Amino acid sequence: MGSTSAHDTSANGTTANSSSAPAGEGLGRRSLIKRSAALGLISVPTMSFLSACASGGTSDGGDKVEKGTKSEKNPLGVNGSAPLDFVLFDGGFGQQYAKDAVKVYETTYPQAKVKFTATQKITTELQPRFNGGNPPDLIDNSGAEQMDMGVLVGQKQLADLTALLDAASIDDPNKKVRDTLRPGIVEMGQFDGAPVWILYYAYTVYGVWYSQKLLDSLDAKYPETWDEMLAVCEKAKKKGIAGWTYAGKHPYYVPFSLYPMIAKVGGREVLDAIDNLEPKAWEHPAVKACFEAYYELQRKGYILQGTPGLDHIQSQTAWTEGKALFIPNGSWVENEAAKTMPADFNLAVSAPTGIDSSDKMPFGTIWASGGEPFIVPAKAKNVEGGMEQLRIMLSEASSKNFTKSVKSLTAFNGGTDGIELTPGLKSGVAALDKAGQNVVNPRLQDWYVALQKEKIGVAGIGEMMAGRATPAETIKKIQKFADEAAKDSSIKHYKHQ
Repeated sequence: MGSTSAHDTSANGTTANSSSAPAGEGLGRRSLIKRSAALGLISVPTMSFLSACASGGTSDGGDKVEKGTKSEKNPLGVNGSAPLDFVLFDGGFGQQYAKDAVKVYETTYPQAKVKFTATQKITTELQPRFNGGNPPDLIDNSGAEQMDMGVLVGQKQLADLTALLDAASIDDPNKKVRDTLRPGIVEMGQFDGAPVWILYYAYTVYGVWYSQKLLDSLDAKYPETWDEMLAVCEKAKKKGIAGWTYAGKHPYYVPFSLYPMIAKVGGREVLDAIDNLEPKAWEHPAVKACFEAYYELQRKGYILQGTPGLDHIQSQTAWTEGKALFIPNGSWVENEAAKTMPADFNLAVSAPTGIDSSDKMPFGTIWASGGEPFIVPAKAKNVEGGMEQLRIMLSEASSKNFTKSVKSLTAFNGGTDGIELTPGLKSGVAALDKAGQNVVNPRLQDWYVALQKEKIGVAGIGEMMAGRATPAETIKKIQKFADEAAKDSSIKHYKHQ
């Protein structure tokens, strides 16, 4: 989820989206919120941001550093002697990739003093700095305490990164940074119009993850239709293996495969209508068909017993132990679950199974998008320095370093040449190749964080997957949540352009 980056984190977790969160990541990544923290970390900070911005905070940003002179090697006009304040989310991707990129900044600008901080408490530690008008220069806004992107953008707390995107890339002065990025990265950072407020650094492949070894042991192939899915799950059940598990305490992981399935069945315009909070969007026949399909997994006993009580780490551990065949997740899972994943697991990912040949989009339609959202605050003292650190991170060398160390792709379109890809990463690249142009990118997780996670995810899909609500009841409930959000004047609303 977007971010963040967009997904939930633990001490060893990462985002998805986030980021994640996301996936983040990982994917947004990245950027899912723990159920117990929903009110404390979303609603309260949101009100604080609104209050602070309404009153203008305590600083007008007048203490910004003096800009440097632009040149071919310094296209952003960085002040080489100015300090840089960089705060990183300390999640499943770790800190080393960022520390390595900081070393490049320090080598390039030897007079600059870089303050590098890693934390999981993004909101707790940074909200007071935003409210006081003294935010860091660069932030990895990810994890369970991710600050609400919609609020940050709506209250003009972020710098427009267009200057970074239009600057020359590190590797080729004749190529702009924006021309080196993977499809969808620029668009993900946009909320309303041309400005780009967020740079998602990791590139997350969301889908259905499994052990190729375990699937082969069942003498089965990955199912392309739902009848085939049910047949594979029945085969697994007879061997004492559950067909599916998921993060039951954080059921907003289920959309990582459910949302692209909805697009596959009904077309990407169905997801766009959902993102746009259009009336009756959730009542589309494609949504009904996909909800009923997932409910059938629960009704037929194909979901690992006890799954509704498992968090993301517990469900992943049960899955790596071979207790369940499939799990909806993002590509951060290869790094996050590494400690419990057997060496011969042969991790693989696939696009979601569809209903049948009448689906609007082909098999292979997948959700892939940026995770691990980086932002440069508008009131940062060294805006150019924050963007320059990102420019360095988007070089081929930094991208390769990230991919080798954390088993994930970056926003840089390449950076895998000469690297021996791990099984999951190799499978993710293959899935992207198969998808081609059939890549979807739902925006609920970055546009409406609380709606996506707590209402649609926990109160809606979570209850259905636990067998406590029917698909029809769930659709009715979720449409009500969406309608309420659409009518809420305190929320800034966004639409696909």
